[in-house]
Formats: sequence, C-alpha cells, structure tokens
Amino acid sequence: MNFKLLKSLKYLVVISIIGILSIFMVNIIIGNTIKYNKNIKSRNIDQDGPYVFYDNDSILNVSYIKGNKKSGMYVDKSYYDINSNINLDCFYPLDSTSFNISLSHKISRQPVKYDNVNKIITVSDIEGNYNTFRNFLINNKVINKNLNWIFGKGHLVLLGDFIDRGYFSTQILWFIYKLEQEAEKKGGKVHFILGNHEIMNMQGDNRYSVSKYNIISAILEKQQLELYNSNSFLGRWMASKNTIELINGNLFVHGGIDPKLLKLGINLREINEFIKKNYYRRYYPKRNDSDLERLLLSPKNSPYWYRGYFKNSVSQKDINQILTYFNAKKIIVGHTVQPKVRKLYNNKLIAIDVKHPQDHYKYFPKRKSQGLLIDKNEGYFQINCNGKINKI
Repeated sequence: MNFKLLKSLKYLVVISIIGILSIFMVNIIIGNTIKYNKNIKSRNIDQDGPYVFYDNDSILNVSYIKGNKKSGMYVDKSYYDINSNINLDCFYPLDSTSFNISLSHKISRQPVKYDNVNKIITVSDIEGNYNTFRNFLINNKVINKNLNWIFGKGHLVLLGDFIDRGYFSTQILWFIYKLEQEAEKKGGKVHFILGNHEIMNMQGDNRYSVSKYNIISAILEKQQLELYNSNSFLGRWMASKNTIELINGNLFVHGGIDPKLLKLGINLREINEFIKKNYYRRYYPKRNDSDLERLLLSPKNSPYWYRGYFKNSVSQKDINQILTYFNAKKIIVGHTVQPKVRKLYNNKLIAIDVKHPQDHYKYFPKRKSQGLLIDKNEGYFQINCNGKINKI
C-alpha cells in the first residue's frame, strides 16, 4: 500500500514538473518573461526628492525625505528666492547614483508643430522605471554614461505615461526636466507629451500610484494630489506640456484621435489649449456635456485615453481622414501595449507601447525595451534597449 502511494506521488510530482516546464516554455515562445527577485531597495525613501513647492510668487520650498523607519523620518527643507540659481540633486536608490538639476523658474508653453528635424527618437509608457529609461537613452546615444545630452539637434519624444506603477516617478520627472534643459542648449528638443497617467496625477487620481507616494505625501504633510497640483513646481511644469504634436508630419499622441473629433472643426492648437485648461479638473460624464468635453476630456474618447485603433472600431478610411485633416502622414501612439513596435493600417499608424522591464525586478529571459527612430532621410526604425536597429 505504501509502495503504491509512493509510486503515485512520484508520478504526480513528475507530471507537475512537466506541466510547470510546459507553461514556462510556452510563455517564453510567445514572448513572455518570468520576473523574480524583487529589489527591496525600491521602497527606500531616504534621500527621496526633491519635492519643490511655491510658498508664494517669489519663494520656492525644496524638500527632501530623510531617515528610516527605525530612527524615524523627517523632511529636510530649504528655501530659495525664485530668481536665484538653484542646483539640486536627485537620488536613485537601486544603484546609489544621483544626477544634478539646474532649476529655472521660467516655464514656457510648447509649440504644437515642428518641421525639418533630422532625427527623432520616441518611446512611451516607461511607468516610473528610471533605470530602464536611462539605459535605453544611453544605448541609443541620446545621452552618454555621465547622463549628458549627446543627441545634438535631434528630438526626443516622450509619448506619455512616464509615471505611476513604478517606484521612481519622481526620478523620472526630474530626469526629463534635466534632459529638456540640456537639449535646448545643444539645439535639440525634448517633447514631453502627456498621457493619461500624468493627467490623472495632476487631477488627484492616484489609483495606479505605488503606496510609496502616499507615504511620502504624509511625511511632507500634504495630500498626494499636492505633489503635482498648480502649487507644485513639477505640476506647473507638466501643465505647460501638450497632448498632441505634429513633428515632421508625424502626429504624436499618447492614446489616439477619435475620428468623431474631426466633426468639431478644431485645430491642434485649440485641442491642446482646451485640454490644458482642464488638466487639474477631474472629468465625470454629465448629461449636458458638450461634444468638445466628451471627445477631449473623457477616459474613453480623449486623445490621452483613446484605444479605438485596437478594438476594430476604426477603419482605414477613418485613419486616412484623420491624417488628411491634420495634414499628417502617420499617427504614432503609445498607451495600448503591443508585442513590439509595429506599423498598422497600411503603415499609416505606428504603435510603440511595449512591456518595458521594471527596475525592481529581474527577468528571464531579459525583457527588452523598444522605441522608434525616425530618420528624415532613411525612414522608420524599431530600436531596442541595446541600441539594435531594425527597419520597419
């Protein structure tokens, strides 16, 4: 009896192992990865910051979180005249590195159209993964290992959802700010086109934010909404950004353009201005909403939420009409995850959102970021985190 039981258990173990291995192999074949070994340093908030707020129109309050659970946390505050030279550091705990930020109180609104750009690199949906973003830029020669801009007069287009889900939204935002300042000095440009997650945080919708930021807000004695509202430096800076831009005839938008929007007869500037006026207003559908509100602010139809291109609700004719209306040749979107950067709708649309590796996990096999390179003379290329280039 014991022998039969032992034999049955042996078969059960073998079958279970075969089943697990089969599932593992199927996942590898279809492109999935196994994540493991979560890095507990991702929860570290010692030296986190800076968090910069306006005390009034002439003073900036710069705060860093210091300490630990055992000895207690505290806020290290400094105050600066808004017109002074302010140099700050931003710390990344997973490898104990920092980068410098030169803060300027001058925040200008961005144009909506650019022409004659020789090279454009675009990536989307980094979701708070600073190391992933940093390595992608280094290996694709946008920055060097010292994190300095080396892309010359090239343009870097960040297609939304760079915060939430990951543990390093603060580092990501300051890093983008740093790159933006450096690119301008070299004749280049960083375009930070907002996605739904940036706008959600500006509106106090933190459902996808990791608990770390709720804790940080409490230590700062603020509501989480205040990290990105109009009294926050980063909030005001993000409020200057667009949700749609036309660069070399390529229409860059995080989610997409609902074809019904064309009936409103408004242009890119008007679309961006209307959305900007509502960055801090949470939208809830009401009976008397205008078509403008429904198509530009709702979580179903707005340019930063729309998913219609991937739900069989848009035709080739619709895409062609959108391109004609905006005098564009291609639409480039993030937001909806794809197996790889790829062309759709007879090469008129390029989807660039992929599953990027999260900083706080390891993967088997290694998960690879992807983005898009647009060369004015050579065309469109898929690029990955190792700097590998493939024509698409």
